[in-house]
Amino acid sequence: MANIKFFNNEKVPLEMHKVRIVQKLELRPIEQRLEAINEAGNNTFLLKNRDVFLDMLTDSGVNAMSDRQEAAMLLADDSYAGSETFYRLESKLKEIFGMDFFLPAHQGRACEHIIAKTLVKPGQIVPMNYHFTTTKSHIVLCGGTVEELLIDEGLDANNKHPFKGNMDIDKLEAVIQEHGPDKIAFVRMEAGTNLIGGQPFSLENLAEVRKVCDKYGIILVMDASLLQDNLHFIKSREEQCKDMTIREITRKMASLCDIIYFSARKLGCARGGGLCFRDEKLYKLMMEFIPLYEGFLTYGGMSVREMEAIAVGLDETMDEDVISQGPQFIDFMCNELIKHGVPVVTPPGGLGCHINAMEFVDHIPQSQYPAGALAAALYIAGGIRGMERGTLSEQRNPDGSECFANMELLRLAMPRRVFTLSQVKYAVDRIVWLYENRRLIGGLEFVYEPSILRFFFGRLKPVSDWQEKLLKKFREDFGDSL
Repeated sequence: MANIKFFNNEKVPLEMHKVRIVQKLELRPIEQRLEAINEAGNNTFLLKNRDVFLDMLTDSGVNAMSDRQEAAMLLADDSYAGSETFYRLESKLKEIFGMDFFLPAHQGRACEHIIAKTLVKPGQIVPMNYHFTTTKSHIVLCGGTVEELLIDEGLDANNKHPFKGNMDIDKLEAVIQEHGPDKIAFVRMEAGTNLIGGQPFSLENLAEVRKVCDKYGIILVMDASLLQDNLHFIKSREEQCKDMTIREITRKMASLCDIIYFSARKLGCARGGGLCFRDEKLYKLMMEFIPLYEGFLTYGGMSVREMEAIAVGLDETMDEDVISQGPQFIDFMCNELIKHGVPVVTPPGGLGCHINAMEFVDHIPQSQYPAGALAAALYIAGGIRGMERGTLSEQRNPDGSECFANMELLRLAMPRRVFTLSQVKYAVDRIVWLYENRRLIGGLEFVYEPSILRFFFGRLKPVSDWQEKLLKKFREDFGDSL
């Protein structure tokens, strides 16, 4: 990674690219923003993009493509079967991961579906460092359960541990010995634990997990969707890896896994996904489901143009200057917020800046969804769309009681190569103002609650008139400003 210092010692991230295509944004007046969030049922997923100024909902499928990716899309082979585009992508994945077998799928959750359908039997357990929403749902729908075995430091928003996504090896041993190896469907490691702030695991930890899996004959699966951020942190934080190249670290991680799956909406900065296998037997077990659920074996539900873009994007992921920009922007944003006392997850992880709603709005009980309320408040204050990562992102227990999340986070994703520094500074400004006026923010309650993945399309309402009070305070402080 290039080490570039400013003469005045100002610490700002420097974009290692130039912008050649732009998209116009609109910032609606706050009155219209209040109307829009209520029409959306106080669910940022249901906002219309035309009403959003800065879209920090996710990094999935919204990253900027490079000129090389756009050019590659013109070379796509449209054949239904036997497409040359597929073989170019397959070859690139073999080069990067060193795994001989590849199955395409339309995105990451399709991979999760096929893995769960193949490997999870009723009553089985899937130990993992931490769950992701769709991953857990696929496992539960197959009759399995999830055991989260994250190290204790991972759930402490203020802990400075550099690898808060590590799995606790003692806990893993205990779960296997308690239930027996035959009850373990597979062990899953998420490279960049999404729901706890995009926190990475170390290469050393992955190797320790591998040893346990070898001891008991258990399959090790890695979700590599956020791999590029995890690679950056291993390279910059793990002493034994500082002299390794990104390609070398990637190959070493892959050598420790039986299956690697990924969403190319993140890894590769395009749209699609896939599964890579070391063992032909596992490959053939899952191969049959691709034509059934996804598409033929040489496209798997993906556009061939996206497949060409993925192949180039994977190559760019091996460039340290490319993968470092996201984490650097996130680090800058988090540190600017910390200067003003705003509680964020530390150390800054990948994917985005994560505000600790449990501390930000500590007067709102978890039963009133503090992270969801904060997401609605930030949209009203600044036209900024973030994502709730807390109790709303869970689903109720079988008895109907609420399943309270370990953490209540407002995620402000940082799509790669999308935002400018001035836009990040604007977001910081509006968050700081909101923090100064945080006592005005109130909770939310459901008016429509789906039984599964409720955070995607559930609708809520404020428990009081706190949103109108927030608007009034904004006008007092900002006058006629947008």
